[in-house]
Amino acid sequence: MRVAIVTESFLPQVNGVTNSVLRVVEQLRHDGHEVLIVAPGDPGGVPDAYAGAPVITVPSVSMPQYPAVRIATATTSKLVKLLGDFAPDVAHIAAPLVLGRAALRATRRLGIPSVALFQTDFPTYLGRYLPRALSPARAEPLAWGIMRRVHAPATLTLAPSTATRQELVRHGFGRVAIWGRGVDTTRFAPTRRDEALHRRWAPGGECVVGFLGRLAPEKNVADLSALSTLPGIRCVIVGDGPLRDQLAARLPSAVFTGAMEGSEVARHMASFDIFVHPGELETFGQTLQEAAACAVPVIAPRRGGPIDIVREASTGFLYPPGDLAAMRSQVARLVADAPLRHRLGDQAHRAMATRTWPRLVGQLVQHYRTAIRLTAQAESR
Repeated sequence: MRVAIVTESFLPQVNGVTNSVLRVVEQLRHDGHEVLIVAPGDPGGVPDAYAGAPVITVPSVSMPQYPAVRIATATTSKLVKLLGDFAPDVAHIAAPLVLGRAALRATRRLGIPSVALFQTDFPTYLGRYLPRALSPARAEPLAWGIMRRVHAPATLTLAPSTATRQELVRHGFGRVAIWGRGVDTTRFAPTRRDEALHRRWAPGGECVVGFLGRLAPEKNVADLSALSTLPGIRCVIVGDGPLRDQLAARLPSAVFTGAMEGSEVARHMASFDIFVHPGELETFGQTLQEAAACAVPVIAPRRGGPIDIVREASTGFLYPPGDLAAMRSQVARLVADAPLRHRLGDQAHRAMATRTWPRLVGQLVQHYRTAIRLTAQAESR
């Protein structure tokens, strides 16, 4: 199969969208599919190819509040030319917004089946964090309308979780299926735990409560301050972002490691005793899967993607969004009960055995085939 992947984010930027695209490309190429990647250009340098798939870049500009984030400026006509030349069997549009919008319009003009992946909860994010020129009550409906129009040309929209699919259907998106994400169970495994690293973080034998991710408003990392007076713990924050200095002041006893790459990500994740992700805007929650694969029990809000990942009292705990007393109570319970902590971690590790990338990309290819069939049916009418 010939697959064109058009993505709003790619290397050298590393985030959830980029990581998902990389894993999909690797597996598609391993399985013998031809792949073309179209991505925003970046002053930091974009590879000419990845896993044997050529990469074509289009002009981009930096996002004002986040200069590292690139916004592509390619027109629909440009995407018609690029996709027309490659002539894919299907187009995979990752987190469509600006480049993805142009790509989806191009696929409709060309009659190419398309699968659009909804990966970021932009409407809720804008409602919460947009400058106060617009209230959340006005910003969210406006943003949902924009996203609905962006996805409208897609043959099929894929939501990463049950909760996200329900939200998309409620807001009028058509043809929505569910496709989760895989986890590399070789890279993320209990064997990656480093006891020396754990002792360095917690020389007094404290229980290490960790967070790994971008230090940005939507992750709600400041909520970990609710744990500051909990005895017997050490908070470890792995990652970087615009709120690092502010969070360091808010969490003075926490260890801030900065961003990690490659094998260091798994080593740090596996060396946690408990993983807490306070973010409430996760459409999926890839780091929750990675923690689970490392046999680390997970605590997260009962909203969005985590609902599909965390099995209550079996692989971790979910708390009502915003209820920091409940989050603190769940952490305290696991800190005090090592056998429970280990049992939940073991069960979390076993639960990830069915969520490998080969299995998930196999499911994705079936969604591609569905889009191809739907397009053929529409053309035959």
